[in-house]
Amino acid sequence: MQKSFRRGESFGPPVSRRAVVAGLGAAAANAAFPGSGLAQGQGVTLRWWSPQAAPAQREAYAYQIKTFEEANPGVKVLFEPSSDEGYPAQLAAAFASGQVPNLVTHIPSFAVATYWQNGLVEPFNDVIQAIGPQNYYEGANRIYEITQGQYAGTGIGNTAANMLWMRRDLMEKAGIAEAPRTWDQLRDACRKMQGGGVFGAPLPYARNSMTSLIFVGFVHGAGGQIFTPDLQVEVNNDKFRSALEFYRSMREFCPAGATNYSWGDSLTAFVSGATATGIYAGRVLANVTAQNPRIVDFVTCHNYPTISADVPPWTFNDFPSVMIPKGAPNMEMTKRFAAHLFRPDGYIRQLHAAPGHVVPVLKTISENSDYQNNAIIQKHKAAVELMSKAAAAGHNLGWESTQHKPNVRAGQIVASHVLAEAVQRYVTNNEPMNTVVSDTAKKLEELMKAT
Repeated sequence: MQKSFRRGESFGPPVSRRAVVAGLGAAAANAAFPGSGLAQGQGVTLRWWSPQAAPAQREAYAYQIKTFEEANPGVKVLFEPSSDEGYPAQLAAAFASGQVPNLVTHIPSFAVATYWQNGLVEPFNDVIQAIGPQNYYEGANRIYEITQGQYAGTGIGNTAANMLWMRRDLMEKAGIAEAPRTWDQLRDACRKMQGGGVFGAPLPYARNSMTSLIFVGFVHGAGGQIFTPDLQVEVNNDKFRSALEFYRSMREFCPAGATNYSWGDSLTAFVSGATATGIYAGRVLANVTAQNPRIVDFVTCHNYPTISADVPPWTFNDFPSVMIPKGAPNMEMTKRFAAHLFRPDGYIRQLHAAPGHVVPVLKTISENSDYQNNAIIQKHKAAVELMSKAAAAGHNLGWESTQHKPNVRAGQIVASHVLAEAVQRYVTNNEPMNTVVSDTAKKLEELMKAT
């Protein structure tokens, strides 16, 4: 195993002996599953899907594939990129045809929950045991225990997807002393910084998952929720209306193209300097460093404002996940590969491909000097620490608070675009508020009752 570490050093910085010791549970993944790699690997091909496929990430994946193939002669792993907006349709086609991939990573936990509820996911217990439950942060896997004692997947990391990004140079020019805490302060800051070809914010107004998921954060920012803890629809109220009203009020500070924005468009708007604020996860740091270094020293990260200081920030963590589709071939080797992704040398490279974007779910990795020894993480230490803390306390539509039951319908609700349609109908089409809210509540209730 150590020999393969040395051969792989060309893919990134060398990994210390401490990294190997800290992750023995993951490094020994082969030993956790019966049979030898040589005996069981002849002619085996594994397919790995992920919507996270930026060049640096694919380089890290190549290293993980290389080391796994070296440890398991005769096994070939194929990486096949999907997309954040496209993976539901791609997986639906795969399940319908019976040609499922062996492993899917970086999809939201609520999607995994939906697939589990429909009997489309293999239990992940064996893989978690191979990784080492003691290596995880406490409670890291509770969101995946949809059926008692059975885990539908595990996290490949945590993400704080709705952080507020700002630039100190633009703040200083506009006379803004500190980051906004409330919605009124955010509007005022955007108004002051907008001008000279720079817009205030890159909020999405398209009929897609980003608009739905970001808007859920605004509903919580108003002190509301989409569902009660026992999963009754909870949108026909003043808090949901306040979120819609504020979201419409922000449209004047967003570029004309925001009606078509998805994740990449919103990210690029801030990174390129087209907007004064951003709403995104930690990929901002790597992209600014590589694509617009003139602003890198001015970029700051904050919790996204809420309606008032009395309402705490609500962080959207999609809990980027790993799952094994039911019916995937070569199940034993698939589980072995899933555990291999958490081996320290490869996992750290994967996290460093977009530093601060996906933060570790394993405490042994967070404490690892090789993980911490990254130029972007060191330069933006305060931002990374804030995102790590926010993500650890984060939630999403599948688990809106610690009091909520897991919502296995969340993936279907996001895919239906019912929340994005509410935004479009009120903001873009100027339909009456009460009609939009009433229709949204009815559609949500129908989706929750659907078989």
